[in-house]
Amino acid sequence: MKSGSILPAIAVATMFSITANAQKPAAFIKGGVNFANISISDNGGTDDNKMLVGFHVGFQGDLPIAPVLSIQPGVFFTTKGSKTQSGNPTDADYFKATTNPMYIEVPVNVVFKAPVGEQSKFYVGAGPYIAMGIAGKNKVDYKISNASFHSEKNIEWSNDNNSSDPLVNLGYSTIRRFDYGLNGTVGVEGNKAIVSVNYGYGLAKLRPNSDNSVDDKNKHRVISVTVGFKL
Repeated sequence: MKSGSILPAIAVATMFSITANAQKPAAFIKGGVNFANISISDNGGTDDNKMLVGFHVGFQGDLPIAPVLSIQPGVFFTTKGSKTQSGNPTDADYFKATTNPMYIEVPVNVVFKAPVGEQSKFYVGAGPYIAMGIAGKNKVDYKISNASFHSEKNIEWSNDNNSSDPLVNLGYSTIRRFDYGLNGTVGVEGNKAIVSVNYGYGLAKLRPNSDNSVDDKNKHRVISVTVGFKL
C-alpha cells in the first residue's frame, strides 16, 4: 500500500476507534433531594407558596449518539407538592395545607457534554417528562368562625372533580393522575459518579376539570439536586 493511502486509512481507523470508545452506553442509579412547589399565579409564579422538601430515586440511562451528545431516558420515584396557607392561626378563618403527591416519572433528556479534564465532563440538557401519580397525602389545618379542624387523607387521583369532600378546594385533596412537562439539567459526570441540578416545569394542571390553556396556575415546579453512580 502506498504511503499516501496509509495515512488516511490510519486516520479513519483512529477516528472510529475514538468514536466507539466515546459512545459506550451507560446506566446510573440516582437519588437526591427535591424542593417542590405549585404555581399559584397566572404567570406560573410560586412566591406565596412554601417549598416542600422531598426526594427522588431511580435509574437513568446514557445512550451516546455522538461524542458530545447523548440521550438520557430515566425512571424515577419522585415526590412533589407544596405548603399553602391563607390567613394566620389567630384569625377567625384560616387554613394551612401540606400536599405531597408521589409519582413514577419518566424523563427523556438530550444532553450536550464537554470535557473538563481526563475523567470528567460538564453537561447541560433538556427534554420532556411524563409522570403518573401513585400515592400521597393531603393534610389540612383550618378554622371556620374560630372553630378549629384537622383533616388528613390520602390523595384522590381523578380527572373529574366529583368529590363530595368539602375540603377539596383546601390544598389539593383531588389531583389529576397524570402530570407532564419539561425539565432541564446541568451537572458534572466523572468516571464513576455524577452530580446534577435539575428543574422540572410542569405543564399539566393539578385541578380536575381545569383548562390548561387558561393560565399557569396549579402546576408543579420542582428543583432537585441529584447524585448518581455508574452501574
